[in-house]
Amino acid sequence: MEPEKVYILAIESSCDDTSAAVLCNDTTLSNVVATQKIHEEYGGVVPELASRAHQQNIVPVVHSALTKANIDKKDLSAIAFTRGPGLMGSLLVGTSFAKSLSMGLNVPLIEVNHMQAHILSHFINDPDQGKPDFPFIAMTISGGHTQIVLVKDHFDMEILGETLDDAVGEAFDKSAKILGLPYPGGPLVDKYAQSGNPKAFPFPKPKVTGCNFSFSGLKTSILYFVQKNTTTNPDFLNENRDDICASIQHTIVGILMDKLRIAVKETGIKRVAIGGGVSANSGIRKALKEAETTDGWETFIPKFEYCTDNAAMIGIVGYLKYKQEQYTGYDISAQARYSLES
Repeated sequence: MEPEKVYILAIESSCDDTSAAVLCNDTTLSNVVATQKIHEEYGGVVPELASRAHQQNIVPVVHSALTKANIDKKDLSAIAFTRGPGLMGSLLVGTSFAKSLSMGLNVPLIEVNHMQAHILSHFINDPDQGKPDFPFIAMTISGGHTQIVLVKDHFDMEILGETLDDAVGEAFDKSAKILGLPYPGGPLVDKYAQSGNPKAFPFPKPKVTGCNFSFSGLKTSILYFVQKNTTTNPDFLNENRDDICASIQHTIVGILMDKLRIAVKETGIKRVAIGGGVSANSGIRKALKEAETTDGWETFIPKFEYCTDNAAMIGIVGYLKYKQEQYTGYDISAQARYSLES
């Protein structure tokens, strides 16, 4: 007897990417992302512009996801959507659309925590990717979040540490801005770091106890470093761009790895997974792979398409919740702040 085919349409609209995906059980059939370019000229995401762009994008993106998956909306078993955390206006677009579609098709509605989805993206069925056994340590690293989480089960997670100020993605983007690089600057720092010397310029690591993070002091030290050196040599940034980027990346990756080692030591768990936009960074991916040899860890790194905000990760949580009949009422509202532990 064939297993039941569950078709989940998932919608992700927490920040500036509008995404829709269709999953059949735990397998991705389509994963469509519309990226908003309008924010580049402002040097960061403008919430009002983001929510307007979501309104323009959501119908064509959902249509494209259904077409690529080659299924009719009448075949859908449930609608999953990002409830939070994120930008309120952006979340409202996805939440309202998901509710309307769920009502219209008379199928269950399933709310998803965006950060939980980054962690559970590792459970999307993929022959090239292994799935971590429970319990494992997860580090979520993105533009808005930096957390280390003890994952005991799909829906039993405990935050071991988080950032006290800036998220790691912010640290990359703001450092890039100090260097005069365009937004989003994080990927450019990674790109130029490939050609630089990571030991050229030592930057201080913040002294924060336990598994918590702080990146604001590092950002300030980079600002003072640039101001001091460009005063004596106006061409300093152009002449040393690759080395500066490599040194910044080396410092940030070092901070992340130090905290992961504390978490592994405290819990005794050597299975480590990462998720979130910054998990696309080549420095952290390389450092994690090296830890398999140096520290004896078993590491799990998502495919690039599941690193940044995407709806497939919302869909896998939707499927896991569907199996447990964890459905959502229509009185649910979007939440800009939404803890993993709630």
